[in-house]
Amino acid sequence: MTPRPRIVALGGNATAGGSAERLLRHALMRCEAQGAETRLFAGEAIDLPMYAPHRSERCSKAQALMAALRDADGILVASPAYHGTVSGVVKNALDYAQDLVSDAQPYFDGRAVGLIAVAGGWQAAGSTLATLRSITHALRGWPTPMAVTANSSQPLFDPYGMLADQGIASQLDIMTGQVVTFAQMKRAYADAGRAAMTA
Repeated sequence: MTPRPRIVALGGNATAGGSAERLLRHALMRCEAQGAETRLFAGEAIDLPMYAPHRSERCSKAQALMAALRDADGILVASPAYHGTVSGVVKNALDYAQDLVSDAQPYFDGRAVGLIAVAGGWQAAGSTLATLRSITHALRGWPTPMAVTANSSQPLFDPYGMLADQGIASQLDIMTGQVVTFAQMKRAYADAGRAAMTA
């Protein structure tokens, strides 16, 4: 039996509960419904010291994030827009992926990456998504064909905090389906390779 694919999500703000984090949580629930194991890094978990490549010491939060990304079969990233681009806290967390450069599977190599950009207007959401795609390509990840932009100036959630925008919900369903499907294929391919080596 093939193990469940592992999906790791990071993003939102350094303070918990923002729109980007809530959309990320919804996306992870959809991944779980499709059989994936999930792990979320948001809020305090991504409030990391400024990345310093010349220093080898890493705080426990950075170590946990890198360990999870190292074992991930698929990745989700969500960022609020800050002045038309990715927030500093999300960019800094992604900068820590440089620590994966010497891995057998460096950076986000061979993994589907689902992207979510949230802004108070469509223009900033679009430019933030474009930046997330560029970062994903630089990290050798595979951005999914479907990505999600959300305009937080419009009602996204109901009074109970649940996602109410059915258009966004539908896009998240498509995106998470692409991430999980790719992750399942990746796991199956890796398992077949290991079986062939031991045969």
